[in-house]
Amino acid sequence: MLVQSVNCTLKASGESSTDAMIAVLAKELEAKGATVAETVRAAAFNIRPGVTSDEGDGDDWPHIREKIVAADILILGTPIWMGSAGSVAKRVMERMDAFLEETDDQGRMPSYGKVAVTAIVGNEDGAHFASAQIFQALNDVGWTIPAVAACYWVGEAMGSTDFKDLDETPKMVAKTAKMVASNAVHLASLLKDSNYPG
Repeated sequence: MLVQSVNCTLKASGESSTDAMIAVLAKELEAKGATVAETVRAAAFNIRPGVTSDEGDGDDWPHIREKIVAADILILGTPIWMGSAGSVAKRVMERMDAFLEETDDQGRMPSYGKVAVTAIVGNEDGAHFASAQIFQALNDVGWTIPAVAACYWVGEAMGSTDFKDLDETPKMVAKTAKMVASNAVHLASLLKDSNYPG
């Protein structure tokens, strides 16, 4: 079972709370026997605007798309900005819109039979709204969303403590991460053995 995470922090490099949350999920997925590939830091690449799988010269998306499509489970990680999923996450999801036109002879998109979960962090409300945005968008382009598919942490509103600065993972975040991992691996295994008929 291969897991690919995409970190949609706005930072091209450096420490990221989104990476820290992805790491919590990755640890639990590995404990369930999954292999977790190196995280793609989306902001470090030139992901051009558009809704095709290749927007021409200089577009880094085709390489990232290849990693995503090869995986059984996708972790889409994002910070909350202005109450919703960050702009980098939205760009990544927009590029997956191309899946609608990339179906096999049964009408199945490249994401059919694959599972998506999310890792969300922020110092403001919006985790539920962000996960709703993400899950609806990903489901529209063929991903399957398991029960309990969002692992999130939100700190004090307008606070200065980030998830990466915590001394330990909060108990409820750790508990949720275990459930997200368990459900994702279970569902991905079922779909790998018996994909949607199309």
